[in-house]
Amino acid sequence: MPVKALPIVGVILVALVIAIQINTFWSLEFFHVVGGGLWTAIDLFVGLIVGPIIGRMSIPARAEFTAKFMPKMVVIMPTVVVMTLAAGFQLALKYGNLNPGALNHGWLVASFCIVGVMAAIALGVLEPANIAVLFEMNKPEPDGEIIGKLMQRFVYTAGVTGVMQIATLFIMTRVASH
Repeated sequence: MPVKALPIVGVILVALVIAIQINTFWSLEFFHVVGGGLWTAIDLFVGLIVGPIIGRMSIPARAEFTAKFMPKMVVIMPTVVVMTLAAGFQLALKYGNLNPGALNHGWLVASFCIVGVMAAIALGVLEPANIAVLFEMNKPEPDGEIIGKLMQRFVYTAGVTGVMQIATLFIMTRVASH
């Protein structure tokens, strides 16, 4: 299933590289705002809305939902994260906010710390859980208990990153207003 989406991901990443190459404010802000908005919305939606619903589902229902949901997340989230971070870093360079004397430098350092923690959670917990679920689903007889535990881990950590996204929104709106 994720293989079908790879051409779309390829187009998005090529467009991102072109945006960075032409280095216009509009193109960089487009990728940064669209990517960041999607990242935040997905984290909050999964962590605060979908997660509690999945938690109340039966193990077979969780397994069926997971089999359809997780392959899409394996493709969507890395793409959205790369869009946001690459365009955001280029914007910081363009605005001069990476200079230690810049007005927004401290806010960007705080943002980098938050994003670093979110990246560690995403790479250390979320993506391994996604991939483990996919491997479990490909077995002749998937273990619903294992899938349920992996999904629970996924949902809780998505909720944590969703809360961290709110802190990032605060910082980014602060940076954008100066």
